[in-house]
Amino acid sequence: MMMEDPPIDATVDITTVVCPVTFVKTKVALEELEDGQVLEVRLNQGEAIQNVPRSLKDEGHQVIKVSQNPDGTYRLLVVKGGLG
Repeated sequence: MMMEDPPIDATVDITTVVCPVTFVKTKVALEELEDGQVLEVRLNQGEAIQNVPRSLKDEGHQVIKVSQNPDGTYRLLVVKGGLG
């Protein structure tokens, strides 16, 4: 059975920016949230999908879902962690 997505507290679309700005924009969006809140990130394939999830984990956040959208972009759900 598929788990339902948690409620989304904020969304950031970084499909129009390139690395390393992708991670910077994601990080800024996370800073607006409280620990435990969920950020939805819309990003492109390639460098962004390779680097952003890894960078988020390195900073102590929890990537709970990565899925591909019909248009070829990706959707990432991240729980803000309190380890940073």
